[in-house]
Amino acid sequence: MKVLLIKDVYKLGRAGDIKKVADGYGRNYLIPQGLAIPATEKTMTLAESIASKANEKRAILSNELMGVADILSGLEVDFVVKAGETGKLYGSVTPQMIADRIKEIKGLEIDRHQISTEPIRTLGEFDIPIHLTLDLIPQIKVIVRREGEAVKPQSTKAPSTESVEAQTKVEAVDTSTENQAEAEA
Repeated sequence: MKVLLIKDVYKLGRAGDIKKVADGYGRNYLIPQGLAIPATEKTMTLAESIASKANEKRAILSNELMGVADILSGLEVDFVVKAGETGKLYGSVTPQMIADRIKEIKGLEIDRHQISTEPIRTLGEFDIPIHLTLDLIPQIKVIVRREGEAVKPQSTKAPSTESVEAQTKVEAVDTSTENQAEAEA
């Protein structure tokens, strides 16, 4: 079945495009949702006007959302979760949880469908794209940490030998104190 897209459809095409889709997809989803109309000779003449109007709307929307994209790009979102020894989470970090955290941090309403990721089920850092429009896709960094782990500061220099020696002395003092406490008991 050939359809003329009236609106932009993610992963299918832009408004004004004529696409061949499965009959059920066109008849049961695209046409009832108002995203497309059946492509006939009469509707083919509308394709150019629909495309030009959609380009104007897309440009206006992109200008409005440019500020949101600037806020989102480079944003780091932390999650502290329970995880097993192998780094596998007990549960997952879902797109809805990411959207809620963005709203909590920046006050921006992001729909979970705009967050392009599967639920995260392992520890680590992930770059997640946010689809604001077809052309405007900022990326945020999602950091998933194990519960109880301290946040490691980002330092580029290697630890000096003095700090390693001092740390070793502190650990030696701690163990000798524990040994004394055990001996007294």
